[in-house]
Amino acid sequence: MSPPLLELQGVCRTYTSGGEPLTVLTEVGLAIQSGEFVAIMGASGSGKSTLMNIIGCLDKPSSGTYRIRGIDVASLPGDALAALRRDTFGFIFQRYNLMSDLSAVENAEVPAVYCGMAKTQRTSHASDLLRELGLGDRLEHHPSQLSGGQQQRVSIARALMNGGPVILADEPTGALDSQGGKEVMAILEKLHGQGHTIIVVTHDSDIAAYAHRVVRIVDGRIKSDELQQHAETVRQATPAETAEDAKAGMAVLGESLKMAFRSLLHNRLRSALTMLGIIIGVASVVALMAIGNGAKQDVLERIQAMGTDLLTVMRGPPAVRASAVVVTSFLPEDLPSIRSLAGVDLAVPESTSSSLLRFGDQDLTVAVVGTGEDFPQVHDWPPQAGVFFSAEHVKRYAQVVTLGKTVASNLFPAGANPLGQYILIGSAPFLVIGVLSTKGLTPRGDDMDNSVWLPYTTAGARVSGQRYFNNFVVRVKPGADMAVVQAGLHALLMRRHGKEDFNIRNQADTIATASETQNTLTYLLAAIAVISLIVGGIGVMNIMLVSVTERTREIGIRMAIGARSFDVLFQFLTEAVMVCFIGGLAGVAVGVAGGLSTSAMAGWRVIFTVAPIVIAFACAFLTGIVFGYLPARKAAHLDPIEALARE
Repeated sequence: MSPPLLELQGVCRTYTSGGEPLTVLTEVGLAIQSGEFVAIMGASGSGKSTLMNIIGCLDKPSSGTYRIRGIDVASLPGDALAALRRDTFGFIFQRYNLMSDLSAVENAEVPAVYCGMAKTQRTSHASDLLRELGLGDRLEHHPSQLSGGQQQRVSIARALMNGGPVILADEPTGALDSQGGKEVMAILEKLHGQGHTIIVVTHDSDIAAYAHRVVRIVDGRIKSDELQQHAETVRQATPAETAEDAKAGMAVLGESLKMAFRSLLHNRLRSALTMLGIIIGVASVVALMAIGNGAKQDVLERIQAMGTDLLTVMRGPPAVRASAVVVTSFLPEDLPSIRSLAGVDLAVPESTSSSLLRFGDQDLTVAVVGTGEDFPQVHDWPPQAGVFFSAEHVKRYAQVVTLGKTVASNLFPAGANPLGQYILIGSAPFLVIGVLSTKGLTPRGDDMDNSVWLPYTTAGARVSGQRYFNNFVVRVKPGADMAVVQAGLHALLMRRHGKEDFNIRNQADTIATASETQNTLTYLLAAIAVISLIVGGIGVMNIMLVSVTERTREIGIRMAIGARSFDVLFQFLTEAVMVCFIGGLAGVAVGVAGGLSTSAMAGWRVIFTVAPIVIAFACAFLTGIVFGYLPARKAAHLDPIEALARE
């Protein structure tokens, strides 16, 4: 003889209330065969609902055993219990427990989501069930648009969605009028005739009269178990086929995405405000990284404009500022030795002083640089007009000058040709023979075009009064090893000066240092922006916790109809990730727009690269996962009975 479909032996259920144990069920023994129509009848507080919760695997006994098809439920993990609720039981609740934001057909098809039924198949099946129950013209209506009897029929369709071999009806007519109650009981009788096992929990003897067997429960104990009439032999209802886990997972993913999107639309303002923190965070990262990259590129280009193959010999020992010492050993006699050094292409001296320039009634104070004839080649800075002075000019102490573009623009009237004009530098007249092309700003922001250049011999004799130089600039031959040339230059000057009264700066090292410094500043800006992203993530977590609280009843419904803890966790995690995903997309758009606007209004250079955008978007995505996990976990660990009882 096969075991009963459902069998309870010595089942007790005890809760803790106010620190004291409260026994609700005591030594309950009950066996229900497949195909029976059983009414569990008792007054309010008798324990009948607790018994139904245990039968439906929403609760577990404190002691005793409960077997389904001979399998002890106590030995089953949570996912197996969810599978039983999904494939074996169909719940019909007194208050219908429909989800208000879903249509009738969507409510009916939810259980099929968790068994992996394809969308088209489950919609078709749910529609057929609703038509059989007389709701063919109400498929797209929401619960608020349906009467109580119609809502209960939707609940019945939902219970049958996965086959519903066992229908558990908790006071199914309690919220209906007499006519509606009769219609629902007629449906249950019909389902019983089709092979479903029907278990009705009620306090109404008229409802119990529909059953073939009535179990009366008083104060948590079964008082009587009576067979009212002999049931006909009926075929056994079978559950719907369960899809493969992969297909079930895809169905849950699709449902989670749909529910997440529906939740966002249902709470538009709250969703927008929640996304705002993510949008600000992502936009800040994208915009600030672009601005930082632009600033970095500007600095590097300014340094590179000065030449990348240069060695600059500065006065003063290493680690001592040049202005802190007076070194007079940089003399013209050093030039031939430096120029003859292996690997050196060109070398020029530089001595800089500040002096007053005058042309007509226009006065300017500018930097006057005494240098050699190879200055344009060393610095890759050719004349725009005229010529640079020659070696002959240097040799003859010629009073000729080449102007920077800024000086030429400020000293001479617009449209005037400065070439061939005489200007005063201090009190000495100089013939303008050339104007250099525009060079721009130094890395420190100084205007390199606001200078004039003289032969170093003339500058020492007529302007600064000093014979020594401030520094030498050496250009290395193409293909030469910069480090080797630098070492040779160091050794040469040590021999000539007898001490290390100089320091040599490698332009390539300067570029690397500047790049590293700019990277640090850019990352600092990004770190500040990430803080706002974290704040946005905390906002997402807070709102999701509120959402879990608001939708506790929905969670209980989903668990009752077969959702696993993972399914619930995944659904709420999907919602959090979707908030951050959409916020991330909007943040990227706002960040790009903000960067371009800043560039247009402030004149700053911005450079957008893929990496910061991808990183910012990935951070937003991870924010959704990290900050959405706690609310999702809270939802997944709710007790289904407590969740269903929540208003």
